[in-house]
Amino acid sequence: MLSSLLIENYAIIDKLEISFEKGFSVVTGETGAGKSIIIGALGLVLGERADSKTIKEGKNKCIIEAHFDIEAYNLHYFFNENGLDYDNNSIIRREILDSGKSRAFVNDTPINLTTLKELSLQLIDIHSQHENLLLNDKLFQLNVVDVIANNEQEVKNYQEIFTEYKSLQKELAELTDLASKSNTDKAYYQFQFDQLAAANLQPTEKEELEAEQKKLSHTEEIKTELLKTEELLNNDSRGIIINLKEAVNSISKISRIIDTNEIATRLNSAYVDLKDLAREIEIKQQDIDYNPEKLANISLRLDTIYGLEQKHKISGTEALIELQHELEKKLQQIDSYEDEIVKIKNKLEKTQQDLQQAAEKLSVKRTAASREISSHLIHQLASLGMKNVQFQVLISEKQDFSINGKDQIDFLFSANENSSLQSIAQIASGGEISRVMLSIKSLIAYSKALPAIIFDEIDNGISGEIADKMAKIMLKMSEKMQVICITHLPQIGAKGTSHFKVYKENNSTNIKRLNTSERINEIALMLSGSTLSEAAILNAKSLLGK
Repeated sequence: MLSSLLIENYAIIDKLEISFEKGFSVVTGETGAGKSIIIGALGLVLGERADSKTIKEGKNKCIIEAHFDIEAYNLHYFFNENGLDYDNNSIIRREILDSGKSRAFVNDTPINLTTLKELSLQLIDIHSQHENLLLNDKLFQLNVVDVIANNEQEVKNYQEIFTEYKSLQKELAELTDLASKSNTDKAYYQFQFDQLAAANLQPTEKEELEAEQKKLSHTEEIKTELLKTEELLNNDSRGIIINLKEAVNSISKISRIIDTNEIATRLNSAYVDLKDLAREIEIKQQDIDYNPEKLANISLRLDTIYGLEQKHKISGTEALIELQHELEKKLQQIDSYEDEIVKIKNKLEKTQQDLQQAAEKLSVKRTAASREISSHLIHQLASLGMKNVQFQVLISEKQDFSINGKDQIDFLFSANENSSLQSIAQIASGGEISRVMLSIKSLIAYSKALPAIIFDEIDNGISGEIADKMAKIMLKMSEKMQVICITHLPQIGAKGTSHFKVYKENNSTNIKRLNTSERINEIALMLSGSTLSEAAILNAKSLLGK
């Protein structure tokens, strides 16, 4: 239950503190006093979108803090799953800064708004006037049926299967599309692969061929220069080697006179090296032969490689070989698509069968719950002055699966027994919708344990005896949960087990709990208006049972 609420620097509120109790609490006050502002502040602490404009003028921060007694609601698991410190008396705090940023805390631990909203759904239900419009919403109607049917686990199981089902459908569509496109390209890939495979390329082949081509293309020049070099070394007339040999002999002759051993050694070494070098040059020039046939074959091979490089816009035989491997993989992948498609189709068929079974389970429980809802609402609405009301939860089957099953829910309504049933959104008046919503909320209160529910002027379009009966329903609901009702009707205000008044003082909204005499006066003013007459006081005492 909501045990207390603190609001600071919000809208026209300086500081406001309220302590609530179990049972049925009513909140009254003149129009414009700020009742809706309090509900707005509570909405913020429960995760609604923040706006820096809500901060009281001249202040840089507003704070809303709500205390909840959650001992009886088994929420340990939620706190553990979200890394929050559990306390039977938990505190939710929201701070909005003038920069536009906001922060939220649960028991002083920071929390994001998504998690805060998930927690708030398990703590309190705020039913405001605009929520009556939800009665026209098909998803809301479906959720009502599922709550009464206690379908939480069934819906979860169904949606898990549905998620897998949609994922498989997407995977199959993508793979089928890819296979179709790939089959179109297969012949082209095969042609490219065959061309590269037929070329039988080797990693360094291009460089080796280019070097051999260059050598064969310059055979005459190479032989001429090698021969010339050999002659310069060995020419009998005055070759370098002959001259060097004579130098060795000359140095040797004078070695008996002076020390020429080192010079002789070096000259002899040079002589031996040049003689060996001359021999190598002679062999090399003898190996150089002009081979036009070989040159033609190399040119043809290089033309093949150059053509493949130009075609694929890449350079080098290694890159071409890598492309060949890639094309081979693509062809293998295309050949495997059909097998993969068959596997996914089989899996999809099995998942669809599971999904159909899960949808049928939901439908069975929803059909049973729809009868309970119709019976309860007809009985409850009759007690609220709608003696001839007709109400039916129509369940029809959709053609395709949806995230919530295959059921289409429609609340059909007629206030008169002789009128045909129509969608409630088309024919129900504001007062009728208020009574239907209260009846639905009362049914939910017995099906789903919530710590608290707040009704913000659910009595729209209601007065007199019907208002009194609505108050009795809320009072009965308060035996199971905390009920807080913001109202402008004395019949409802008088039924509260505690009574709070919202008022404006010095242009700031305040709230206080009324004692017995204050409460009599407040109910009397609600009955008579601004003039507090003796008759209104007596009437107020009568309503209060005093």
